[in-house]
Amino acid sequence: MIQEFKNFILKGNAIDLSVGVLIGASFGKVVTAVTDGVVNPMISLLGGDPEVSLKLGIIDAGLVINALISLVITGAVLFFVFIKPMQKLRALTEKPAAPASAPEPSAEEKLLAEIRDLLKQKE
Repeated sequence: MIQEFKNFILKGNAIDLSVGVLIGASFGKVVTAVTDGVVNPMISLLGGDPEVSLKLGIIDAGLVINALISLVITGAVLFFVFIKPMQKLRALTEKPAAPASAPEPSAEEKLLAEIRDLLKQKE
């Protein structure tokens, strides 16, 4: 059982997944800091308190609206601050792919071409 556990832990997929989860958690903190430290204060300057309160009986729809607004803001921060610059950086650092050459004809295609050429010579 210990050997199986060791094999499981040392598999590349488990290690990669662990690293991805840890990096994702740290990255989430960065996105939260940018949103709370930059975007929310700018929204507060433009329109006052960004918290929405809308109680309908015992249901607080304001929490749902706040969550949706937060999702949109977080998505925008991720896209414009991180994703787009990384795409541009990747495009600048990638080497252009060599143009694809025509594939080598198969043995059957070569044989058919020879037959065609022989038939043209007979005419």
